[in-house]
Amino acid sequence: MGELTIAKSAGFCFGVTRAVNMVYEAIEKENVPIYTYGPIIHNDEVVKDMEKNGVTVINDLDELSSHEKGVMIIRSHGISKAEYDRIKNCGFEVLNATCPFVSKIHRYVEDYSSKGYDIIIVGSPKHPEVCGIKGWADEKCHVTIINSPEDAENYMKNSTKKLCIVSQTTFNYNKFQDIVEIIAKKGYDITVLNTICNATEVRQTEARKVAQCSDVMIVIGDRHSSNTQKLFEICKNECKNTYYIQTSDEMGYTQIRSNNNVGITAGASTPNNIIEEVSKNVRNEL
Repeated sequence: MGELTIAKSAGFCFGVTRAVNMVYEAIEKENVPIYTYGPIIHNDEVVKDMEKNGVTVINDLDELSSHEKGVMIIRSHGISKAEYDRIKNCGFEVLNATCPFVSKIHRYVEDYSSKGYDIIIVGSPKHPEVCGIKGWADEKCHVTIINSPEDAENYMKNSTKKLCIVSQTTFNYNKFQDIVEIIAKKGYDITVLNTICNATEVRQTEARKVAQCSDVMIVIGDRHSSNTQKLFEICKNECKNTYYIQTSDEMGYTQIRSNNNVGITAGASTPNNIIEEVSKNVRNEL
C-alpha cells in the first residue's frame, strides 16, 4: 500500500492570509463599495468568492473615475508609489494589504536608490510584485530586472554607480544565488539584499524533499501563481510524474496506483479546502 505525504508548508502563507482576512473583514465592516486593485492574491477560486460577496476587482486605474468612491484594498503583491498616490488622490480610502515582506523591499529600493545606487531586481519582469518594486525607485536611478543566469551574464552596468540587488520574494533561492555570483564576478561594487521570503525557501526545500521520495507528485495552485510555478519546476526535476493542478477536478486520480507513494504541495495562495479535497481523493486510490 502506498503512502501520502503532504508538505507541512502547503497552502496560505502569512502574507496571503493577512490580505485575504483584510478583504473579508472589510466586507463585514464597510457600508461602502469595496474594490481590490488587481486580484488580491493569485487564486481564481478565492477571487471569485470575494466577487460573490460584492468585491470589485479594478485592473486599470483609468477605471477609477467610473466607480463610486469607496475602499480600495491594495493586493498582496504590492503596487508602485505612483499608483498608490493616484488612488489616494482620487478620493478612495486605501487599505494596504501588501505583504509586509514586499513592503520591506519597497523601503530598500526607495532608500538605496535615493542614496545614488542603481537597482537590480531578480525576478519575473511581468509579475505584479516586480512591477510594484520597480515603482519605488528614485527617478534618477536605473533599474534592471534579471530573471535568469543568462540575463546576468549579459548584464553590463552603464554607470559608475554602486549596485543594490534585491529579489522577488518568491524567486528560486538557488537560482538567485547563481545570478548574484555571476554579477559579483564582474567586479562591480554591489550590495546584496536577500529578500526572498523565508517561507518561500522553506516551501521550496520541503517540496524538493517530498518529491524525491514520491512516485507521483501533485502541485496545487493557480496557473498565474509565480511561486506555484517554481514549486512545479522544482518537483518536476525530482519526480517525473509531477502534476500541476488548480482544482481537484483537474487531477486524473486513476493514474495513482495503490502502491504509489504520493506527495502533495501547494502554492502560497492555495486555500486549504482544495488541498483537503485533493488529499481525500488521493487516499481513496491508495
